[in-house]
Amino acid sequence: TKTNMANKALILLAVLCCAQAVFGVAVVSKASWGGRAPRSKVTLGNYLSYAVIHHTAGNYCSTRAACAQELRNIQSYHMDSLGWPDIGYNFLIGGDGAVYEGRGWNVVGAHATNWNSKSIGISFLGNYNYNTATSAMISAAKGILADAVSRGQIVSGYILYGHRQVSATECPGTTLWNEIRNWSNWRA
Repeated sequence: TKTNMANKALILLAVLCCAQAVFGVAVVSKASWGGRAPRSKVTLGNYLSYAVIHHTAGNYCSTRAACAQELRNIQSYHMDSLGWPDIGYNFLIGGDGAVYEGRGWNVVGAHATNWNSKSIGISFLGNYNYNTATSAMISAAKGILADAVSRGQIVSGYILYGHRQVSATECPGTTLWNEIRNWSNWRA
């Protein structure tokens, strides 16, 4: 009957809405941005105590196409020039406000020496000595961090660091550094 079909459609819609609430931020898959498969992976444990914020110090992008190209460039540099098995970060945030899959969940990154096996690495595409993160980018980063907590990748009381706190670098750039120091999990 039409009523039965309408009820099923409403239930399906409710399930989809709830699934989005449970799973949080939509992540643009590596396949969607044209990324290459990793040569190898090392499993990253759960209930980590740290998240590290970076910037790529490269080009800022504000469209899906421009961000996809920048991601492919970074992945090629990391894999072909540095000899890494994949792009170094777990996730990247584009100027379009999207979260892009890097190494993804439960894979050890190559983003902060001596911190890779105990943190997830999230990098903003661009140079934040000059660029400024938009509110959409900040929301996306906070969203993927919340997802990391909800899926058990990091603990709820995780400590957020800027890359400069764990390595001798100016990363994540001055404007992003000033921004993240206001986030609830950031620690001096």
